Amino acid sequence: MKKVVLVTGANSGIGLALCERLLSQDTEGLLLCLACRNMSRAQAARSALLASHPAAQVDLLQMDTSSISSVISAAQEVNVRYDQLDYLYLNAGVMPNPHFDVKAFFKGLFSSKVINMFATGEGILTQKDCVTHEGLQEVFATNLFGHFLLIRELVPVLCHPGQTSQLVWTSSSNAHRSSFNLEDIQHQDGTQPYSSSKYASDLLSLALNTHYNKQGLYSSVICPGFVMTNLTYGILPSFPTFLWTLLMPVFWLIRIFTNTFTLTAYNGAEALFWLFKQKPESLDPFAKYHSLTSGLGVNYTQPRKMDVDLETSELLYEKLLQLERDVRSSRIEK
Repeated sequence: MKKVVLVTGANSGIGLALCERLLSQDTEGLLLCLACRNMSRAQAARSALLASHPAAQVDLLQMDTSSISSVISAAQEVNVRYDQLDYLYLNAGVMPNPHFDVKAFFKGLFSSKVINMFATGEGILTQKDCVTHEGLQEVFATNLFGHFLLIRELVPVLCHPGQTSQLVWTSSSNAHRSSFNLEDIQHQDGTQPYSSSKYASDLLSLALNTHYNKQGLYSSVICPGFVMTNLTYGILPSFPTFLWTLLMPVFWLIRIFTNTFTLTAYNGAEALFWLFKQKPESLDPFAKYHSLTSGLGVNYTQPRKMDVDLETSELLYEKLLQLERDVRSSRIEK
């Protein structure tokens, strides 16, 4: 029986790179489902994968994780299509309207935190969030709540007696406890919604293990490192692409000092691909699995302890359950 793998945000970046790597390892034993918001881009991604792997089975699913109605509709379709879902990669994400703090950047260049600044973006990136048509903060909905709701909807195909399934969250080195507030989980009052949402995904992964491990469902978190994707280019939207290209030798030089500069989507997908080959029950729920690349270009995965605790993770989980009840009730009333 083929293993069914669903990847959100699979039409580009590390999501697409993961799909390519999975098919390169095993074309016949996998059924890939690309869950994407933009179907024309999804079709292009599917065509590219089939061009390299003509025998592969690659399905498409229209889903926008920022939309509650889209997530519920897509999940219902998955529950009909497949008897079991073996892997669910929660990879879709957004960082809208990023603002690059030039003053903080140059200040950081001459401080002892310069490597950390390059590796995590801490202190130099802020974002201006917006509200979805369903009344949720866009970053929170896209990066966290949409995926949470998707998991809840897919329990029938994720949890089977005697079998294991795996959730894998694409988090970030920019996931900082300092940007997260339990009293403002949607980050309405802050300027770092991306960091807040990624830290929340770290917490949620821990809570999901607490609640679902006994049903054979396991959750893990990865960090792709610093990857040159559309999300990265969006940090400086007016910055010409050729200038990013000119900066690549600088980034390669920095990689000698910090192995978090994975740079390519292929390298960034290393931890995602590595987790596919592990037994979920053997993984550390408190660890974030980092994609790393040495100065010589060697890819490897390394677990690092997350700054999370069971109490906070449980409190977040309860708040998300309450929000789920609220949005479902609102849908019924409409």
